[in-house]
Amino acid sequence: MSLNLADLYEGISDLIPDRTALVCDGRRRTYVELDEGSNRIARHLASVGVGPGDHVALHMRNSVEFVESLLGCLKIRAVPINVNYRYVDAELTYLYNDSQSVALIVDEEFVSVVETVLPAAPGIKHVVVVGESAVRDIEGVDVVRFADAAAEQPATRDFAPRSNDDLFVIYTGGTTGMPKGVMWRHEDFYFAALTGGNPFGPPHTTAQALFAAVPNVPAMNMLSTAPLMHGAASYSLFTGFFMGANAILMARFDAKTTLQLAGSEKAVSITVVGDAMARPLADELAANAADYDLSTVGMVSSGGALFSLSLREQLKSILPNLVIRDGFGSSESGVDGNLEIGEDGLMRIAARDETRVVDERMRPLEPGSPETGYIARSGHVPVGYFNDPVKTAATFPVIDGVRMSVLGDVGRVEADGSIVLLGRGSQCINTGGEKVYPEEVEQALKSHPAVLDALVAGIPDAKFGERVAAVITTREGFDVPDAAEIGEHCASQVARYKVPRTVMNVPSIRRSPSGKADYRWAKATLAEQVS
Repeated sequence: MSLNLADLYEGISDLIPDRTALVCDGRRRTYVELDEGSNRIARHLASVGVGPGDHVALHMRNSVEFVESLLGCLKIRAVPINVNYRYVDAELTYLYNDSQSVALIVDEEFVSVVETVLPAAPGIKHVVVVGESAVRDIEGVDVVRFADAAAEQPATRDFAPRSNDDLFVIYTGGTTGMPKGVMWRHEDFYFAALTGGNPFGPPHTTAQALFAAVPNVPAMNMLSTAPLMHGAASYSLFTGFFMGANAILMARFDAKTTLQLAGSEKAVSITVVGDAMARPLADELAANAADYDLSTVGMVSSGGALFSLSLREQLKSILPNLVIRDGFGSSESGVDGNLEIGEDGLMRIAARDETRVVDERMRPLEPGSPETGYIARSGHVPVGYFNDPVKTAATFPVIDGVRMSVLGDVGRVEADGSIVLLGRGSQCINTGGEKVYPEEVEQALKSHPAVLDALVAGIPDAKFGERVAAVITTREGFDVPDAAEIGEHCASQVARYKVPRTVMNVPSIRRSPSGKADYRWAKATLAEQVS
């Protein structure tokens, strides 16, 4: 059997049919029930002409229907396309057209914006609406209710054979530009993003090895707070499935609900996306720890954004035995390792054969080299960006016959082979010839007791070319610290040239639904203040 995601899910469903696979907003599905629901929507899509290689846009919040649609697309070798439900008309028009989607599955709350957009996205001919309301007619498009479409189809499989080479596409968040569709072969995705079905040990290299392991893994309840339209959330979902775990999801993130769910569902882990989601959890626990039973929770992990040191310390002060894991990776590379913060404050990932630091000519830097370069991955990497050969050539170059994924993250290689993460190269600030990486300064800012969240960006400066600037939000009950106070605090942790010279307090930091920072917004907001 192949390492196709649909093949693997079906095989696991046959092994543990009655184990709970999914809980979302009070609705529960066993592995076999989720499989059957996925078969029904798969058959519906096939009945309206969706076939292998066709793209189907999933414009939904987390739900049972989202997971059924995701699996259903894979079952007929179609490609699910994740849609950011916060996008407005122009962004949706771009994404629908750039992805070349032929069908759309959408929550009824988003139908109004879809009606506006579809005339400019003529490729979409069929729309499935998730919800209880009667569907509205949309000119030139077939529209059906999800429940009706699924009810008309049998729950049996009988699908055509699948392949390791079938594609799984993840559209990036677009925080530094318009989103791009990262194309993964299923086999590469399985190894790179899903750690070969075993995040705590060596990968299961064959379907048979995975199937032999799953029945022996104790049933685990794994709570994920991020929306499935975010790449890291889909990593967590499939990784859990391939461990025979129960995925606990919610349509909307809320700190109190998350902590209540963790207790009532006896979650063993909570996955978030950086401080934006973890900080409200930590603050709620700090204020009302006695209201929650987290006795089963052994780990809090993050993917897609990094925890600050102050957040780690806050969580550990409340839950001393908690394991905190920072997964380092991206939509373009999968999971590249776990990030650790040393006593020197530097962020490191352990040495791995497939991960390296390369110079501008894509040549690996030697361990112990003082040079900095770009973090890159080889082996199981994406085949490129959909519909964008220019950016594909830049991000996924083939060097000496080996395809690499070259991330925007800058780092250097320690003598022991570990990699020091310095920051995102595309966000690097050049102030008077000195390079400043925002992540380091953000760590310093977030350690201030009054600062809830922060983003750092470079803005024009007549003398230095760029100056370091920051937008911050403050915690409830704290006075807003002035720039001088912020500056003195940061100067105790970073060099003076890295200290923000402009600090702007805002009601909230703009991030994607998954918690990813919007640096374009930060830079524009700061530029307006000094203009």
